[in-house]
Amino acid sequence: MSVQLANAYWTSAGPVDVHVGREWSQYDFADRCAEAAKVGFAGLGLWHADIEHQMEGGRTLREMRRLLDDNGIRLYELEFLMDWFVDDDDRAAADRVRKLLFEAAVELDAHHIKAGNIPGKECEMGRLKDAYAELVADAAQHTSAKVLYEFMPFDVNVNSVDSALEVIDGIDNTGVVIDTWHMAKLDIKPDDLRRFGADRIGWIELSDGQYAWEEDRIDEVVNRRRLPGEGEFDIRGYVEVGLDMGYSEPWGVEVLSQDLRALPFDEMFRRAYESAAAQFEPVAA
Repeated sequence: MSVQLANAYWTSAGPVDVHVGREWSQYDFADRCAEAAKVGFAGLGLWHADIEHQMEGGRTLREMRRLLDDNGIRLYELEFLMDWFVDDDDRAAADRVRKLLFEAAVELDAHHIKAGNIPGKECEMGRLKDAYAELVADAAQHTSAKVLYEFMPFDVNVNSVDSALEVIDGIDNTGVVIDTWHMAKLDIKPDDLRRFGADRIGWIELSDGQYAWEEDRIDEVVNRRRLPGEGEFDIRGYVEVGLDMGYSEPWGVEVLSQDLRALPFDEMFRRAYESAAAQFEPVAA
């Protein structure tokens, strides 16, 4: 297949507790690299807690890079820069993660680092823009990896095309992450993506689901997403618009699903790849 796919961290981390407990994967990184390459993925993503866990166990970033290279894949995505705009007690932890991800981006040749506002903290837009400009400029002093803003329903400041365009306006070397799950939940249609322009869409990742919110929204976002093509969203529509706009980067597959993470290791990777790859195949008559 000419289109390349990248396996996002949470898609195949296995039985983890997203944001509420152990976030590092019990699957060895060497095995994850080998399995990703085996099923056809061009690369992987990593969450900061998993990197920390590997390094605490004695594995260096250089050794992680060697595992990627040995399997012919790339580290595409590093996650996640949060609280870069706050001045409270959370800033110290945020700065520690920032330093780690900047170092990892260099050693692992990362394509991009995600930034955003998963906790949903309020911030005046002027302050947010200034802080984001500082974050992107700081990253450029350390790595060639772009910082990309991922906007989502839980971000109380940036949760529309207009606000996403506003926060990145005038800032070089950045763009937005388009996650089809977030877009569908925000009622952002495929054609709405054209407002960004090809130069501002830094990454697109695929995930399916249902339009109606479940009662427990947090549980839904971290445990109930569906593989591409297995939900209600217009995944093919987003794909068609992205290709028509000239998007040429790999496509991420980010499916936060408790059911998927519970599958046998090899099946988890295989199903993630095959379901996403199917979205690029011609529709049967």
